Amino acid sequence: MIRFENVTFTYSGKAEPSLSHCSFQIKPGELVLLCGVSGCGKTTVLKLVNGLLRQEEAGTLSGRILINGRDTSGLPLWEISQSVGSVFQNPKSQFFNLDTTSEVLFGLENRGASHEAMEKALTAATKACGIEALLDRNIFQLSGGEKQRIACASAYAMGSYVLALDEPSSNLDAAGIHTLREILIRLKSEGKTVLLAEHRLWYAADLADRVFYLKDGILEQCFTGKEFLSLSDEKRREMGLRSLSEIAIPPLQKSSAQNIGGLAVQGLSAAYVGKPVWEQLAFCVNKGEIAAITGENGAGKTTLARCLCGLHKEKSGKVLWGGKPLSRKARKKTCFLIMQDVNFQLFADSVLAEAMLGNDVADAEAKQMLERMDLLPFCEAHPMALSGGQKQRLAVACGLLSGRKLLLFDEPTSGLDYFHMCQVSQQLKKLADAGFCVLVITHDGEFIRESGAKVIDWKGGPAE
Repeated sequence: MIRFENVTFTYSGKAEPSLSHCSFQIKPGELVLLCGVSGCGKTTVLKLVNGLLRQEEAGTLSGRILINGRDTSGLPLWEISQSVGSVFQNPKSQFFNLDTTSEVLFGLENRGASHEAMEKALTAATKACGIEALLDRNIFQLSGGEKQRIACASAYAMGSYVLALDEPSSNLDAAGIHTLREILIRLKSEGKTVLLAEHRLWYAADLADRVFYLKDGILEQCFTGKEFLSLSDEKRREMGLRSLSEIAIPPLQKSSAQNIGGLAVQGLSAAYVGKPVWEQLAFCVNKGEIAAITGENGAGKTTLARCLCGLHKEKSGKVLWGGKPLSRKARKKTCFLIMQDVNFQLFADSVLAEAMLGNDVADAEAKQMLERMDLLPFCEAHPMALSGGQKQRLAVACGLLSGRKLLLFDEPTSGLDYFHMCQVSQQLKKLADAGFCVLVITHDGEFIRESGAKVIDWKGGPAE
């Protein structure tokens, strides 16, 4: 079905290959899990399979890639896409329509499918991916997790016999990840061939027929599913891999909005495009504390972060810092937000310049922070040339260098392996110990456990 023969790929502008002398064969109907630390080559493998790196300007390729016995070097991208469906790490980058229903059907419409075939595919994709409530919605009004589910439904509707999924769980809540697991089970039962690149392994590890472990662009080990599940926790952590079992979100803890030691929210209400998101929120986060905001996709967590930073105007209520009300303008000077989609906040032409943008840190201090985040070797690289996990760490580094006393992180472990997830956890602990107020929006139970964050009852969810 899929065959790599001594494949090496080097991105344009880079001296070292991102994938080196890679050879493997995937049989029809197999589910292969690709794992390894951020930047190891997982996404490169997927983009070679779906043809997105075939253009000469993308980089230099040697070796052969065959799909269903055909050498893809002579195939146009549209023909490869007939066989391979994709879900990108950042789902927004694969959308073409303004509404969700049109997006799910976009690929079939471009193929010239009949209305009857599209209706049937939409029904199947809706049922398989659980997107009934998301149909006929403005795509730009969806949360990150909801966008991820639409991307999965789009790939499913295409009916391709190969699916390339790049960290499809990264923005999903627990219910969404369980739905994703059911989708994988359905794909296997239908005989689809699935390549799944992931850091969150618990929902798919037992479904994998084989597991490919990549390190520094080299396919270092190929495990059977049974061999991979038998790895000890110590060995798995040495490899930089995350938990093989689900780690639940801890119980919510009540929080009084009367505390004046740090951040306090009193009676906060907000709307989005004229519709109420939530009303009368009340909670506090002390200085020296890491607090986690959790909840289902679409509950309004990102809107809350934007309100706290002054980027979204609330309908009513107060945001206080040290017992004193903060205007929207003052919040922008007090808070630093690491966004869910970090592409929105990377502006400079090098990693080092990005780390020094908007603050007063010296060159040496910025480099020290980049070294702590394992980004110093990429000092002169353009931020957009980094992998998803590396971009995430760069945005976190910028937040840590900002000097702001209230730091808000929106899904900071999206795209991070075990090693770098622990690294971010340790940095947040140090910030809390230094008296910073740290608020984290997350669905990641493993991260909450490692960071020791308190899961606060923020009374989120849609307004009545």
